[in-house]
Amino acid sequence: MTEHTAPTSDDAAAPAGSASHGFESPEGLRALLIRLHEAGPAAWRSDREAAGLMRYTAARYQRLARRYGLDAWEVASMAFEVMLAPSTRNAGNPWAVVTRAVQITCGVEVRAAGLLVATSKARRTPRIAGFHDAVRFADREGLADYHPAFAIAPDDDDPEPSEDDGPVAAALSETVELFVSAGWEAALVSDCVEHVAYRLADLPSRSRALEVLRRDRTVPVLLGLPSRSWTALLRIVLGHPAPKHTGTPTGDGVLLRLLGGELPDSLRDDLSLADAIRAANPDPGRN
Repeated sequence: MTEHTAPTSDDAAAPAGSASHGFESPEGLRALLIRLHEAGPAAWRSDREAAGLMRYTAARYQRLARRYGLDAWEVASMAFEVMLAPSTRNAGNPWAVVTRAVQITCGVEVRAAGLLVATSKARRTPRIAGFHDAVRFADREGLADYHPAFAIAPDDDDPEPSEDDGPVAAALSETVELFVSAGWEAALVSDCVEHVAYRLADLPSRSRALEVLRRDRTVPVLLGLPSRSWTALLRIVLGHPAPKHTGTPTGDGVLLRLLGGELPDSLRDDLSLADAIRAANPDPGRN
Protein backbone atom coordinates (compact mmCIF):
# COMPACT_ATOMS: atom_id res chain seq x y z
CA MET A 1 0.00 0.00 0.00
CA THR A 2 2.91 2.32 -0.65
CA GLU A 3 2.00 3.32 -4.21
CA HIS A 4 -1.33 5.03 -4.81
CA THR A 5 -3.19 7.02 -7.38
CA ALA A 6 -4.54 10.15 -5.74
CA PRO A 7 -8.34 10.26 -5.56
CA THR A 8 -9.88 12.39 -8.26
CA SER A 9 -13.36 12.84 -6.86
CA ASP A 10 -14.17 15.63 -4.44
CA ASP A 11 -17.32 13.83 -3.37
CA ALA A 12 -16.20 11.90 -0.32
CA ALA A 13 -19.49 10.10 -0.02
CA ALA A 14 -19.61 8.63 -3.51
CA PRO A 15 -16.38 7.38 -5.09
CA ALA A 16 -16.56 5.36 -8.27
CA GLY A 17 -18.45 2.12 -7.90
CA SER A 18 -19.49 2.96 -4.37
CA ALA A 19 -22.86 1.26 -4.74
CA SER A 20 -21.16 -2.15 -4.72
CA HIS A 21 -19.13 -1.58 -1.55
CA GLY A 22 -20.73 -2.68 1.68
CA PHE A 23 -17.93 -1.15 3.74
CA GLU A 24 -19.42 2.31 3.19
CA SER A 25 -21.92 1.59 5.98
CA PRO A 26 -20.84 1.18 9.61
CA GLU A 27 -22.05 -2.43 9.64
CA GLY A 28 -20.26 -3.24 6.40
CA LEU A 29 -17.02 -1.68 7.62
CA ARG A 30 -17.19 -3.64 10.87
CA ALA A 31 -17.75 -6.89 8.97
CA LEU A 32 -14.80 -6.20 6.67
CA LEU A 33 -12.48 -5.25 9.52
CA ILE A 34 -13.39 -8.40 11.44
CA ARG A 35 -12.81 -10.54 8.34
CA LEU A 36 -9.43 -8.95 7.62
CA HIS A 37 -8.40 -9.31 11.25
CA GLU A 38 -9.28 -12.98 11.30
CA ALA A 39 -7.47 -13.55 7.99
CA GLY A 40 -4.22 -12.12 9.35
CA PRO A 41 -2.00 -9.12 8.45
CA ALA A 42 -1.29 -10.41 4.94
CA ALA A 43 -4.95 -9.95 4.03
CA TRP A 44 -4.56 -6.17 3.92
CA ARG A 45 -1.91 -6.54 1.20
CA SER A 46 -3.72 -9.03 -1.01
CA ASP A 47 -7.45 -8.51 -0.41
CA ARG A 48 -9.15 -6.59 -3.24
CA GLU A 49 -11.88 -5.31 -0.95
CA ALA A 50 -9.23 -3.94 1.44
CA ALA A 51 -7.66 -2.04 -1.46
CA GLY A 52 -11.08 -0.69 -2.39
CA LEU A 53 -11.63 0.37 1.22
CA MET A 54 -8.44 2.44 1.25
CA ARG A 55 -9.31 4.11 -2.07
CA TYR A 56 -12.72 4.96 -0.67
CA THR A 57 -11.15 6.23 2.57
CA ALA A 58 -8.79 8.56 0.68
CA ALA A 59 -11.76 9.99 -1.22
CA ARG A 60 -13.95 10.18 1.90
CA TYR A 61 -11.41 12.29 3.79
CA GLN A 62 -10.11 14.33 0.85
CA ARG A 63 -11.79 17.55 2.00
CA LEU A 64 -10.47 17.04 5.52
CA ALA A 65 -6.97 16.54 4.15
CA ARG A 66 -7.22 19.73 2.09
CA ARG A 67 -8.37 21.68 5.15
CA TYR A 68 -5.19 20.74 7.01
CA GLY A 69 -2.88 21.03 4.00
CA LEU A 70 -2.21 17.29 3.89
CA ASP A 71 -2.22 14.71 1.12
CA ALA A 72 -5.35 12.56 0.94
CA TRP A 73 -3.26 9.39 1.17
CA GLU A 74 -1.57 10.67 4.33
CA VAL A 75 -5.00 10.91 5.90
CA ALA A 76 -5.93 7.48 4.53
CA SER A 77 -2.82 6.07 6.25
CA MET A 78 -3.96 7.64 9.52
CA ALA A 79 -7.36 5.99 9.06
CA PHE A 80 -5.69 2.65 8.30
CA GLU A 81 -3.86 2.73 11.64
CA VAL A 82 -7.16 3.36 13.44
CA MET A 83 -8.88 0.54 11.55
CA LEU A 84 -6.36 -1.96 12.94
CA ALA A 85 -7.41 -1.25 16.53
CA PRO A 86 -9.78 -3.74 18.21
CA SER A 87 -11.85 -0.87 19.60
CA THR A 88 -12.67 0.26 16.06
CA ARG A 89 -13.99 -3.05 14.75
CA ASN A 90 -15.94 -3.56 17.99
CA ALA A 91 -17.46 -0.06 18.01
CA GLY A 92 -21.13 0.57 17.36
CA ASN A 93 -20.18 2.93 14.51
CA PRO A 94 -16.65 2.21 13.24
CA TRP A 95 -16.74 5.06 10.74
CA ALA A 96 -17.47 7.58 13.51
CA VAL A 97 -14.47 6.26 15.46
CA VAL A 98 -12.21 6.49 12.42
CA THR A 99 -13.39 9.99 11.50
CA ARG A 100 -12.87 11.40 14.99
CA ALA A 101 -9.43 9.81 15.31
CA VAL A 102 -8.38 11.14 11.92
CA GLN A 103 -9.55 14.66 12.81
CA ILE A 104 -7.47 14.61 15.99
CA THR A 105 -4.41 13.20 14.23
CA CYS A 106 -4.59 15.81 11.45
CA GLY A 107 -4.63 18.57 14.04
CA VAL A 108 -1.68 17.03 15.86
CA GLU A 109 0.32 16.66 12.63
CA VAL A 110 -0.17 20.32 11.75
CA ARG A 111 0.60 21.42 15.33
CA ALA A 112 3.78 19.36 15.44
CA ALA A 113 4.94 20.78 12.10
CA GLY A 114 4.34 24.31 13.32
CA LEU A 115 6.23 23.77 16.56
CA LEU A 116 9.05 21.78 14.90
CA VAL A 117 8.61 18.88 17.31
CA ALA A 118 7.81 15.20 16.94
CA THR A 119 4.16 14.25 16.56
CA SER A 120 4.35 12.28 19.81
CA LYS A 121 5.44 15.45 21.64
CA ALA A 122 2.55 17.47 20.25
CA ARG A 123 0.06 14.73 21.13
CA ARG A 124 1.23 13.82 24.65
CA THR A 125 2.52 17.07 26.15
CA PRO A 126 -0.48 19.09 27.45
CA ARG A 127 1.51 22.22 28.23
CA ILE A 128 2.66 22.53 24.63
CA ALA A 129 -0.82 23.83 23.86
CA GLY A 130 0.30 27.22 25.17
CA PHE A 131 3.08 27.55 22.59
CA HIS A 132 2.74 29.28 19.25
CA ASP A 133 4.27 28.14 15.96
CA ALA A 134 7.99 28.60 15.58
CA VAL A 135 9.15 31.99 14.35
CA ARG A 136 12.74 32.96 13.69
CA PHE A 137 13.88 35.49 16.29
CA ALA A 138 15.22 37.74 13.51
CA ASP A 139 11.57 38.35 12.56
CA ARG A 140 10.95 39.98 15.95
CA GLU A 141 12.30 43.41 15.00
CA GLY A 142 9.83 45.16 17.29
CA LEU A 143 10.65 43.26 20.45
CA ALA A 144 11.51 46.42 22.37
CA ASP A 145 8.07 47.82 21.59
CA TYR A 146 6.49 44.93 23.47
CA HIS A 147 8.48 45.57 26.64
CA PRO A 148 8.97 48.96 28.29
CA ALA A 149 11.97 47.50 30.11
CA PHE A 150 13.71 47.04 26.77
CA ALA A 151 12.72 50.41 25.28
CA ILE A 152 15.79 52.66 25.06
CA ALA A 153 15.09 56.36 24.49
CA PRO A 154 17.29 57.59 21.62
CA ASP A 155 19.36 60.76 21.94
CA ASP A 156 17.76 63.78 20.30
CA ASP A 157 20.84 64.25 18.10
CA ASP A 158 20.69 60.73 16.74
CA PRO A 159 18.86 60.14 13.46
CA GLU A 160 15.69 58.10 13.43
CA PRO A 161 16.46 54.40 12.92
CA SER A 162 15.70 53.10 9.47
CA GLU A 163 13.43 50.15 8.77
CA ASP A 164 16.51 48.14 7.84
CA ASP A 165 18.00 48.48 11.32
CA GLY A 166 17.60 45.42 13.49
CA PRO A 167 18.84 46.22 17.01
CA VAL A 168 16.82 43.47 18.64
CA ALA A 169 17.93 40.82 16.17
CA ALA A 170 21.51 42.01 16.56
CA ALA A 171 21.28 41.86 20.36
CA LEU A 172 19.87 38.33 20.26
CA SER A 173 22.57 37.25 17.83
CA GLU A 174 25.28 38.76 20.02
CA THR A 175 23.78 36.93 23.00
CA VAL A 176 24.13 33.63 21.17
CA GLU A 177 27.72 34.46 20.22
CA LEU A 178 28.50 35.35 23.83
CA PHE A 179 27.40 31.90 25.03
CA VAL A 180 29.18 30.13 22.18
CA SER A 181 32.44 31.92 22.97
CA ALA A 182 32.11 30.61 26.53
CA GLY A 183 31.85 27.00 25.36
CA TRP A 184 28.13 26.42 24.72
CA GLU A 185 27.02 24.41 21.70
CA ALA A 186 25.88 26.89 19.04
CA ALA A 187 22.71 25.05 17.95
CA LEU A 188 21.55 24.52 21.53
CA VAL A 189 22.01 28.09 22.74
CA SER A 190 20.46 29.42 19.52
CA ASP A 191 17.32 27.35 20.18
CA CYS A 192 17.22 28.56 23.78
CA VAL A 193 17.59 32.24 22.93
CA GLU A 194 15.05 31.97 20.13
CA HIS A 195 12.46 30.54 22.50
CA VAL A 196 13.16 33.28 25.05
CA ALA A 197 12.54 35.82 22.28
CA TYR A 198 9.24 34.16 21.31
CA ARG A 199 7.92 34.31 24.85
CA LEU A 200 9.14 37.86 25.41
CA ALA A 201 6.99 39.05 22.53
CA ASP A 202 3.87 37.58 24.17
CA LEU A 203 4.35 38.73 27.78
CA PRO A 204 3.95 42.21 29.29
CA SER A 205 7.31 42.63 31.02
CA ARG A 206 10.81 41.25 31.33
CA SER A 207 10.23 40.09 34.92
CA ARG A 208 7.00 38.33 33.96
CA ALA A 209 8.75 36.63 31.04
CA LEU A 210 11.49 35.43 33.37
CA GLU A 211 8.99 33.98 35.82
CA VAL A 212 6.88 32.24 33.16
CA LEU A 213 9.91 30.76 31.42
CA ARG A 214 11.46 29.64 34.71
CA ARG A 215 8.32 27.78 35.74
CA ASP A 216 7.88 26.11 32.35
CA ARG A 217 9.39 22.65 32.79
CA THR A 218 8.43 21.45 29.31
CA VAL A 219 10.79 23.68 27.33
CA PRO A 220 14.07 22.48 28.84
CA VAL A 221 12.94 18.89 28.27
CA LEU A 222 12.17 19.59 24.61
CA LEU A 223 15.49 21.38 24.22
CA GLY A 224 17.42 18.63 26.03
CA LEU A 225 18.65 21.09 28.65
CA PRO A 226 19.02 20.38 32.40
CA SER A 227 16.74 22.47 34.58
CA ARG A 228 19.67 24.18 36.35
CA SER A 229 21.19 25.25 33.02
CA TRP A 230 17.83 26.56 31.76
CA THR A 231 17.27 28.65 34.90
CA ALA A 232 20.81 30.00 34.82
CA LEU A 233 20.51 30.91 31.13
CA LEU A 234 17.28 32.83 31.80
CA ARG A 235 18.89 34.83 34.60
CA ILE A 236 21.93 35.60 32.47
CA VAL A 237 19.90 36.68 29.45
CA LEU A 238 16.98 38.45 31.17
CA GLY A 239 18.61 39.48 34.43
CA HIS A 240 18.64 38.12 37.99
CA PRO A 241 15.35 38.96 39.77
CA ALA A 242 16.79 39.23 43.30
CA PRO A 243 16.35 42.77 44.74
CA LYS A 244 20.05 43.02 45.60
CA HIS A 245 20.87 42.87 41.88
CA THR A 246 18.47 45.66 40.88
CA GLY A 247 20.23 48.24 38.73
CA THR A 248 23.37 46.14 38.40
CA PRO A 249 24.67 44.38 35.26
CA THR A 250 23.63 41.06 36.80
CA GLY A 251 20.13 42.37 37.42
CA ASP A 252 19.81 43.93 33.97
CA GLY A 253 20.85 40.82 32.03
CA VAL A 254 22.69 40.49 28.75
CA LEU A 255 19.83 41.53 26.45
CA LEU A 256 19.06 44.78 28.26
CA ARG A 257 22.75 45.64 28.43
CA LEU A 258 23.14 45.17 24.69
CA LEU A 259 19.96 47.07 23.87
CA GLY A 260 21.14 49.82 26.19
CA GLY A 261 24.16 50.37 23.99
CA GLU A 262 26.82 48.39 25.83
CA LEU A 263 29.32 46.97 23.37
CA PRO A 264 29.60 43.18 22.91
CA ASP A 265 33.34 43.38 23.65
CA SER A 266 32.54 44.90 27.03
CA LEU A 267 30.35 41.91 27.89
CA ARG A 268 33.05 39.49 26.76
CA ASP A 269 35.49 41.24 29.09
CA ASP A 270 33.08 40.83 32.03
CA LEU A 271 34.80 37.96 33.87
CA SER A 272 31.94 37.32 36.30
CA LEU A 273 29.52 37.06 33.36
CA ALA A 274 31.84 34.67 31.52
CA ASP A 275 32.17 32.52 34.65
CA ALA A 276 28.39 32.39 35.06
CA ILE A 277 27.89 31.32 31.44
CA ARG A 278 30.52 28.60 31.72
CA ALA A 279 29.06 27.35 35.01
CA ALA A 280 25.61 27.07 33.37
CA ASN A 281 26.91 25.01 30.42
CA PRO A 282 25.14 21.62 30.36
CA ASP A 283 28.28 20.12 28.77
CA PRO A 284 31.20 21.25 30.96
CA GLY A 285 33.62 19.35 28.76
CA ARG A 286 33.16 21.99 26.04
CA ASN A 287 34.49 24.79 28.28
